[in-house]
Amino acid sequence: MRISTTFKCLNCNEKHTADPRNRWHQRYCSKAECRRASKASSQLQWSQKPENENYFRGAANTERSRQWRKGHPDYWRNKKSVPQVAQQDVLKSQEAANETVVQTELPFALQDVCLAQPALLVGLISIMTGHEKQDDIALSARLFLSRGEDILRMAPRGPARPNHENENTPVPRTPAARAPPV
Repeated sequence: MRISTTFKCLNCNEKHTADPRNRWHQRYCSKAECRRASKASSQLQWSQKPENENYFRGAANTERSRQWRKGHPDYWRNKKSVPQVAQQDVLKSQEAANETVVQTELPFALQDVCLAQPALLVGLISIMTGHEKQDDIALSARLFLSRGEDILRMAPRGPARPNHENENTPVPRTPAARAPPV
């Protein structure tokens, strides 16, 4: 006996392909309104069973609910407003035994050097590219900036900068060797 892989949704009356994991009992499709109808049908079936008739009534069930709420005090809190704590290992502090810490006093921090000294950036570009003329260094700096923005997918700030990657610059080539005729 083969189980059908299609079914007709009891809510929207459309034919659907059944999920292979539960094709033997699937009666509703995955649309939002059909899922709501499935839930309502399930709840109605559950509440009509004799053992569930007084599930939410009576002193015993009231006490059961009260005890559950006491055991779960944050259940009703809006979960979006609760700050999420990162799950990470707690770093255990370790004492350094018989070690001396040598403090070197620098007159400035490294970030201060990078931000306050444009000469540092100019010198670095000059060393990396081998250029000494300001025009060549400026061209390289624009190329570095353009490539960095492309990598970071950033929109250029201010006026559009030229993209130097697509420029056609003549490159000397050696002719390709040809295979001998067969």
